[in-house]
Amino acid sequence: MLILADPATTAEVRDIFIIFMALILLLLMLSAVVLVVQLATLINLLQNEIKPMLQAMNETVNTVRGTTAFMSDNLVEPIIKVNSALAGFRGMRDFIRIFRR
Repeated sequence: MLILADPATTAEVRDIFIIFMALILLLLMLSAVVLVVQLATLINLLQNEIKPMLQAMNETVNTVRGTTAFMSDNLVEPIIKVNSALAGFRGMRDFIRIFRR
């Protein structure tokens, strides 16, 4: 037990403990500096690289959306109308063939 030890031993243990705590504090401060630098790097990356990429991606999505609407209005919809009209004529033709027999 340290309480029962002589004062010289207690002083040595105290000094070693103070040095150990100083080293741990130094390590924690160094870790905090590294963390702040990494955080600054991440913020810089987000502002200068990812934000422009997201804006370009948003423009691309808007272009695709416009192209899809154009194709739907000018290509797909007329084809569907023609196919439905042809299906109606075929149905009418089959209906008339039933009565001719």
